[in-house]
Amino acid sequence: MQVNETLSEGLKRALTVTIAASELDSRLSERLTELKARARIKGFRPGKVPVNHLRRVYGKAAMAEIVETMVGETTRQALSDRGERAAMQPKVAMTEDEAEAMEVLEGKADLTFTLEYEVLPDYELGDFKGLKIERPVADVTDEEIEERVTQVAESTRSYEPVERAAADGDRVTFDYVGKTGGETFESSTTSIVLGSGQFIPGFEEQLTGVSAGQEKTFGVTFPEAYPAENLAGKPASFDVKINEVAAPADITIDDAFAERLGLESLEKLRDTVRQQIESEYGQTTRQHVKRQMLDQLDTMHTFPLPENLVEQEFESIWKQVMHDVEHHGRTFEAEGTTEEAARADYRGIAERRVRLGLVLSKIGEAAEVTVSDEELQGALYNQARQFRGQEQQVFDYYKQNPDAVQALRAPIFEEKVVDYLLELADVTDKSVSKDELAALAEDESVPDHHHHDHDH
Repeated sequence: MQVNETLSEGLKRALTVTIAASELDSRLSERLTELKARARIKGFRPGKVPVNHLRRVYGKAAMAEIVETMVGETTRQALSDRGERAAMQPKVAMTEDEAEAMEVLEGKADLTFTLEYEVLPDYELGDFKGLKIERPVADVTDEEIEERVTQVAESTRSYEPVERAAADGDRVTFDYVGKTGGETFESSTTSIVLGSGQFIPGFEEQLTGVSAGQEKTFGVTFPEAYPAENLAGKPASFDVKINEVAAPADITIDDAFAERLGLESLEKLRDTVRQQIESEYGQTTRQHVKRQMLDQLDTMHTFPLPENLVEQEFESIWKQVMHDVEHHGRTFEAEGTTEEAARADYRGIAERRVRLGLVLSKIGEAAEVTVSDEELQGALYNQARQFRGQEQQVFDYYKQNPDAVQALRAPIFEEKVVDYLLELADVTDKSVSKDELAALAEDESVPDHHHHDHDH
């Protein structure tokens, strides 16, 4: 293998790699010798097919496989010999001349190809030990627990049919046919509790005062931000037939109620609710702490970034932005900006993500942070659980896509590095109210999830 550097500019590299025809032929002979033992060709006894005959029959196909294998091997070897780590998989280019390519496959010419890639930047880590963190902590009050318990009770409330017009709080069960542009988009049977705001604006108002057996047709307009793109912002008509009007039964929050939920007592229900709220608050606290940590790491590190990584990250963000513009009524003008300014802002976010991804990766590598097979398996099972009845397809997908597995590994690795940094950080707890904590959560507007998990 012969390697010549043709470009070394900043983080960009280009190499020309040549593999001698004799080396390719040696590999081909090895492959054909292996094939000889198991080849079944009419007119020859098993194991007795001459290698020259195999070369005529299988030579080009076998050489094509060898070329593909050796390009991968020599690419890894070339980077290893140079002591470089590519930010992304190097771009490989081979001759497009059919005659030249055929000469290589026939063993008459050397294989020459080019590699283009960017190296990971070489930089010194800042003083990340002892980052100053203010951790907001909100205590769960008895009032919040009772409010949540009442919500649980409301969600399990039973309803009794009544022979009267539907009023606020009643449950209305009905058949409906939804049409837009004269075409039916959905027909089904459903129930709605009046006043719950479950359906699109204007729908519930049309059901107030209806009675069992009544039929009516009315029009509403889907909101611009409606998730179903084919309906967002469109006027629709609904033909409805009321099957039942039912009034809410009284609820009593006591031990018997808790037992119906599968818990030992009302006290146990309250404890369960407390833990749930504490977990929710803990997640918000964690995100705020992580944001402070990332802000400080971002400030203390300045180094050149691989353009390809930044571009890939930006394209991922921009794709979502444009989806929101095209399908959910979002406009740059409404947000007080322009497309050009927004592109610049989101490119800045992409650069921050890549920079922090590299920094966290380097810190984790130095601290020997690893992701265990058990942790990866747990993440895979969590993914599969979201697709009930299709678990096997999910497992098969990850088995066949190493990049997808890497995408599962990256956030686990990142959170473990954050844990490591927190152990070293100078953390001060600050007591806040639940409203103050909620306000902090709303401020977490810049996403810091990285798609890359370099060499981990």
